Order: sequence, then C-alpha cells, then structure tokens
Amino acid sequence: MGSNRPAKLAGTLKKKISSIIQTEIKDPRIGFVTITHVEVSADLRHVKVFFSVLGTEKEKKNALIGFKQATGFIRKLVAKSISLRYVPEIVFKFDETFEYGMRINELLERIKREDEQRAKRGAQGDKEPQ
Repeated sequence: MGSNRPAKLAGTLKKKISSIIQTEIKDPRIGFVTITHVEVSADLRHVKVFFSVLGTEKEKKNALIGFKQATGFIRKLVAKSISLRYVPEIVFKFDETFEYGMRINELLERIKREDEQRAKRGAQGDKEPQ
C-alpha cells in the first residue's frame, strides 16, 4: 500500500511556500505569481514547486531567476516551520499548463468561427437562384 505522506506534505508545502512568497520575499522580480502545484518525491527529499505568472515572457524569466536566488531563504523558512528529518531540496519550475490551456481554447474558438463562416457561406449559396 502506497504512502499518502508525499501528497500531504505537498499540500502543506504549497500553503507554506505561498505564504512565504506573499509575506517574506521582497524581490521585485517575483511579481504576481501563483503556486499552482507542488510535487514531493517518495523519499520526501526533493520538491518541485510549479508556478505561473501573469505577464510577459520577460517577467516569467525574471520570476524564475528571483526564485532561484531565493530558494535557500525559502528552504530555511520551510525548515523552521515544518518538522522533517531532512529539509527537502526545492526546485522552482514554470507551470505551462495554463498557457497550454489558453492556446487550446484559442484554437477551438478559431475552428468554431471558421465552421460558422463555412455554414454561413453554405446557407447563402442555397438561397441564390438557380
């Protein structure tokens, strides 16, 4: 039977890291970010923190740079607040699922518009005298 501990720790870390970002991090490169998902390895020693940024490509890159520089500080605050045998290594990664979903919606809307235009042209062709 698999352990549920990594999933529980992931939820706890998501809340804690979000709180740290909002209250403790003063780096202007880390602007308006949202922690979307946290993955914890089975041995609880490695954590991937996925985030999204509302902004330009440059703002996304800056946020990632800011997170890389703040990782040690965040890890230290996590260690103080959560009792673990080992403080996990934290890696921040940009979550592209939101952008991927937006792109799919955009493509679906385009297909829908094209279908409507085709149907409209077909209906107009039926009305012309023969």
